[in-house]
Parts: sequence; C-alpha cells; structure tokens
Amino acid sequence: MSLYQVVDPATGAVVRTYPTATDAEVAAAVSAAHEAYQAWQATAAERAALVGRVAALHTERREELARTIQQEMGKPYEDALGEVDFSASIYQFYADNAAEFLADEQITLLDGDGSAVIQRRPVGVLLGIMPWNYPAYQIARFAGPNLAAGNTIVLKHAPQCPSSAALIEKIFADAGFPPGAYVNIYATNEQVEQVIADPRVRGVSLTGSERAGAAVAEIAGRHLKKVVLELGGSDPFIVLGSDDLDATVAAAVTARVDNNGQACNAGKRFIVHQDLYDAFVDRFTAAVLATPAAPLSSAAAAVRLEEQVADAVAGGATLASAGEREGAWYPPGVLTGLESFHEELFGPVAVVIRARDEDHAVEIANDSPYGLGSYVFTGDPAQARRVADRLDTGMVFINGVGAEGPELPFGGVKRSGFGRELGRYGIEEFLNRKLIRTVA
Repeated sequence: MSLYQVVDPATGAVVRTYPTATDAEVAAAVSAAHEAYQAWQATAAERAALVGRVAALHTERREELARTIQQEMGKPYEDALGEVDFSASIYQFYADNAAEFLADEQITLLDGDGSAVIQRRPVGVLLGIMPWNYPAYQIARFAGPNLAAGNTIVLKHAPQCPSSAALIEKIFADAGFPPGAYVNIYATNEQVEQVIADPRVRGVSLTGSERAGAAVAEIAGRHLKKVVLELGGSDPFIVLGSDDLDATVAAAVTARVDNNGQACNAGKRFIVHQDLYDAFVDRFTAAVLATPAAPLSSAAAAVRLEEQVADAVAGGATLASAGEREGAWYPPGVLTGLESFHEELFGPVAVVIRARDEDHAVEIANDSPYGLGSYVFTGDPAQARRVADRLDTGMVFINGVGAEGPELPFGGVKRSGFGRELGRYGIEEFLNRKLIRTVA
C-alpha cells in the first residue's frame, strides 16, 4: 500500500493514491539534482527572474492549488487561497531582493594591506522535508530563497499532500528551471535516510514534529550535514492590558483558530492578567465556541487532540466545548483551571491561564519546552517592550496577529528548532560565505 494518498478529511474518502518511489527513482532524483547544480550557470539575476515566474504561476493557478490543498488537508477554500497568495508573495520577495542579498561583501582590513571580499555562493543539493498543514507556503519558505541562491532541491512532501506536491513541481518546470533543479520524490523514511547520507546532498531543511526533527538531525549529524529545523510550538498569548478588550479577544480567537488551530506558531496558551481574566474568558470562550466547524487534517489528528484534551481534564482542567468529535471533525473548545500547560494542542482548543502580574505572566510563558513565537497585548508600550525582551522565543508580536511577512525571519529556539526562514536570514542558511583575500 502506498504511503502517498489524498484522503478528504471532510468525508474520509480516498480520492487518489500515488505510487511510493522505488529506491532507483530516489537515487535518480538525487543524481538529477546534483547534475543540475553542476551544470547551472545562471547569474543571481537570472535565477531571481525564474523565481519571479514561479510567483506569477502561483497567482495564475491559485484556484487549482487552493482546491487541491482543501481536499488534501481540510483547509477552508478561502484560507487556501490566502496561503497560495502568501506563497506567491514570498517567491516575489526573493525575485526582487535575491541579487542584493547575494552581492559580494567587501571587508575592511585592519592593516589596509590589499583587499578581502566575502562571496555568497550556493552549496549544492538540498533536501526539503515538508509538513501537511501549509502544503504550498512551507515549500515557498524553503524553495524560494534556496533556488534564488543557486542551490538545487529534492523535495519530500507529507504523504497526505501528493497532489499539491505534483502541482508545485510542475510550476517550477513551467517557470523554466532546468530539469533537476527542483525534484519531487514520494519517498519513505528509510529512503530519506539514504538521501541525507548521500555525499552529494549538502543540507536538510525540515518543518514538522519534534520526533521527526530529532531523527533527521541525528542522521544529518552523523554525516556532517547542516540542518534547519522548524518544529512545534506552544506559543504564549499574553494579555496584560487592553484599551479595547473586544478587539483583543478577536485577535486572540484569530491566533487560535486560524488554519483550524493547525499552525506551529498559533497562539495556544492564553496568559491573562487577573484583572482582565474573567471578562476575557467569558468573551473569548463564547467567540471560540461560535467558530465555524471545519475538519482537522485527518481522523487520526482529531483522535490525538481528543486524547490530549481528556488528559488535561483528568489533570484538573475545565473544558468548555462546542460538541463532540466526529471523524476528523473536532469541535472548538477552551480549557481553564490550569496553572501551566506544556503540550502543543494542534487544533481549535485553547488553554487560558490566570497570571497574577507581569512577572508571573512571563514566568508562565517561558515555562515551556518550546520557543517559537509569542504575542504580547498591552496598552503600555514600555511594558510591551519590557516583556518582549524577556520572552525566550524566536519571535514576538506586539498588539497584533497575522503580522508575518516575506521580509521577516521565521524560526524558534529550544525544542522549536533552529535556523531561520524568510527575509534575508532565510537565504543565508545554505550559502558558502567564501573569503577571498588578496595581499597587496
């Protein structure tokens, strides 16, 4: 039985099955990517133009991509369109900026004797291992900057996203990239291990679970390969003050239920000052429970969330819920009554925790194995900056949600991974910063 199949989470029906790659096909993909890297003589400007064409094709084919994403992992159609549009903006960002990011950098010498320059050059074939929750956006974060840099890519998508993987591979071909510059493989985990071990593969980028990240990092470490990992998160959403509590609640709901709660950087632990706690919980709970129903990515994902919620209730939490699970459909809910919470809930269930004061809120926020993103809401700018400085996370968003952008670096610390995607930092991860020193 093939690992790669589209199962509509709304109905549970198997829509299409794709054959898992043979060992020979996987080896051929790596060879094609390596040969393309060796033969590719395009300048940074020429590569950027190809990436710009990828952006345009995403826009031209947005409806087809969005329908495919919806069928693969249950994302509402309008949200899927938004994902494709954001992906296009990422490709366009690198099309517009790659030449500048990759320009040579002159180094000022202390003795003034001759010259020194840093050249930013590609390193070779990269393996990308992508998750199911953002089938187009996750690829854009990885492929956009690295193809613009001149690396070539072997892409292993999540088994439940084979159709969007095929559509995106065709986009790169139709954009004019040379054969082998971007190759999609329907590989097994054992085959992925072989790809990482291949000496022609120079780096690995994975977005996914802690377990997957640890396994890939261990294999890559044995073979001295650089890894970028974007893993889980249990992002704190801290509410210390508000001039408009209804607006703050609306932002909190968006932070929790966007993509039906299936985002690593979603707000998951809502830490609220005791002076606002009761009013916040009342309004937030009502709004979360009124959220339109949508399926999770699979019935298995819904069962996992159901088990986590049951464990929280057994540990003393109180659950307010909109109903019962049916297949992949899991109802929105709010957990209260806990003093701390360490798990990541990947679905439309929020945890609200009471904080005595600012220090207590920061303590709760940092009491987590994760450190991806965080949110701070307060009407006091000095407090906002003070709290942001103390949070042990890779990203902090003050008084706003959905504020990510192609130009802003994305990544975390602790068990949320390491390395950065997007912005200038995203194109810097897999480069050879080659020093050329000339002595006068």
